[in-house]
This record gives sequence, C-alpha cells and structure tokens, in this order.
Amino acid sequence: MIESVFQLITQYLLQPAVSFVLPVDYQAEGLYVLQTVVKIMAILTPVLVTVAYFTYAERKVIGFIQGRIGPNRVGFFGFSLWGLGQPIADAVKLIVKEIVIPTGSNKTLFVIAPILSLAPSLAAWAVIPFDDTKVLANINAGLLYVLALTSLAVYGVIIAGWASNSKYAFLGAMRSAAQIVAYEIAMGFALVGVLVAAGSLNLGDIVYAQSGSFIHWFWLPLLPLFVVYFISGVAETNRAPFDVAEGESEIVAGFHVEYGGMAFSVFFMAEYANMVLIAVLSAIMFCGGWLSPVQGIVPESFLSTPLIGAVLDEGMHWLLIKTSFFMFLFLWFRATFPRYRYDQIMRLGWKVFIPITIVWLVVIASLVVGQVPPWFDG
Repeated sequence: MIESVFQLITQYLLQPAVSFVLPVDYQAEGLYVLQTVVKIMAILTPVLVTVAYFTYAERKVIGFIQGRIGPNRVGFFGFSLWGLGQPIADAVKLIVKEIVIPTGSNKTLFVIAPILSLAPSLAAWAVIPFDDTKVLANINAGLLYVLALTSLAVYGVIIAGWASNSKYAFLGAMRSAAQIVAYEIAMGFALVGVLVAAGSLNLGDIVYAQSGSFIHWFWLPLLPLFVVYFISGVAETNRAPFDVAEGESEIVAGFHVEYGGMAFSVFFMAEYANMVLIAVLSAIMFCGGWLSPVQGIVPESFLSTPLIGAVLDEGMHWLLIKTSFFMFLFLWFRATFPRYRYDQIMRLGWKVFIPITIVWLVVIASLVVGQVPPWFDG
C-alpha cells in the first residue's frame, strides 16, 4: 500500500513538477531528489507525531500507575477526546513564548546547541529498515552510522551548558556529559556484540541473521548485552531513574536551565526522539525487527489464510509492536524506580556494565566460532 501511494505521488505530482521546472537533461536527477525528499518526510512526519504523543502517553500511563487521570481536557472542536489535543496545545504554548538569550552568552552556540541535540536522533532514521524493502539508505555501515550519530548528542549538552554563561548550566552539562560518555561506552560494546553475532554492520542483514522464531532472535544469546544496551539507553537519554541532569527535586534543571520557550522544547523533543530511537534499535538488533515471533512455528498452510497471514506473517507491524513495548518500558521505569545517586550511576556504568560487556564479547565470539545452534550454525 505504501509503495502504491508513493507511485501515485511520483506520477501525478513529482513528475509533472519536474517536467515543468527543469530542462530535460536534469529531470531524472531532479525527480530523484524530490523522491528522496518525499521519503524523508514520510519518515520524519510519523516520528515527530510519535514524539509529540509520546509525552501524552507518558502522562496517561504514569497517571494510571499512580491512580490519577492524566490530561483529559484539551481536545478538538469542542470535544475532549480523552485529552488528545494536549500535545498540540503544549506545542502552541511553547512556540508563542519568548526565547530569552542570557546576557554574555555565546548567542550562536546557544541557538545551535538544541539543534545539535535533536538533529542526530532524526538523521539516524535514514538507515532504519522498517521491513525488507522499506529503508531510506540501505548502507553497509548502518550500525556504525547509528553509533556515530548517537554519540553526537553529548556535544549538544556540553555546548548548551557552556554557551549559557552560567555556572549552574555548566556544572549540569559536565555532570550530564560524564554520564552520557560512561554509558555510551557500554552501548558501543553491546553493539560490537551484535556485529560479531550477525557478521554484518548492515541493519537489514542483522535482522535477517535472526530469521526464525523468537528463540532464534539475538535477545537470548546476547541477553546480558541486550539488558546493558537498553538500560544504557535509558541512562543516555537522561530518563528516570538516571535523570540527575534535570532532577525535579533540585533548584535548577541542569544544562538547559537558561533555555525557555521553543528552544527548551527542542531539548525536550530530542529526549523523546532518542527514546523512540533506542526502542526501535533494541527491536531491530535484539528482537528480530520486522520478523514474526511465530516464524517457523505456525504451519505455512495456516499463514496462507489472508487475514491470519497478514497478522502473523513478518512485516512492519511487528517492528511497531516491539518498538511500542520498549517505549512503554521507558514510562514504566519512570513511574517505578526512584532516582539514583550520581555516584551509583557512575559506578554502574564504569564498574558493572563495561566489564559485563567485555566478558560477554568473549563468550559470544566463542559461540560464533563454535557455530552453536540455533543462532550461529547457518
């Protein structure tokens, strides 16, 4: 269906526009550029809508866990609709608020810092495969690309704290950067384990290496790395119980204390965009991506039924279901665990997670060399 819609857009919108504007010699290149732009918008629009309504889901889920109602007033056209208009109302409020740039701050870096925090989390979606055909850039070094982009987030934090010309913001940036760097190393080692297990840096090939039922997925042989990766993702996004960078019980909010209005909301969007990115990467690298959990279990004749086959067979809907589960875990953790002390957080990252990942890299390399079934005997 998505391919059909894209073909209609190309046939009735893009090709006439290119033919009208560009000479014949440049029409092929122009059409390719416009098609790429349409694909980018087709990815970023749902991602940004998900980010907006992720905030709504968080308030509803935590409200349910804590016995509260959550937002239920703002709706559309006079209908409350369970408060579904709340994210839009929040966005409008932040857009119309004045952005105050502190005196003595580096104005250029002050403005660039929020963009530098959000842009990598959006650019990483270029290599995310939604199924066996739907991927914007199917590059061989996709895993390396993702690791490089996610590592850039720390620069936005450091620049924001330094450019604000505030000691509170600078100290908050140093504290947050130290936490991000500590858990980034553990995440990198976990991804090395995925590389060793799959034998490829291509995210699509990593999913194919997990072909089979849910027993064949990498969550089982890479279980310690899976746990380390996801918890490190929670820490790297400054989410509870690792949210010391913006602890609500403190007087100031950390590296973004001097930001307000839309500039602050971009940091907010970056946090939730990174949460969605960590969730989808966890699903792809450890839980089979778009593969069905019943692959090889349910008989092929059963899957030939149109309705049952559409649900149980592999497809993008499985990736969305797995991603939604990991997104829910972020909210569940925030409603459950108290905030850790900073020394506990740093000890966990440096003295627990990194040794575990190094040891398990040796184990997984041994399993691959020994071709241990059912994961590595193909």
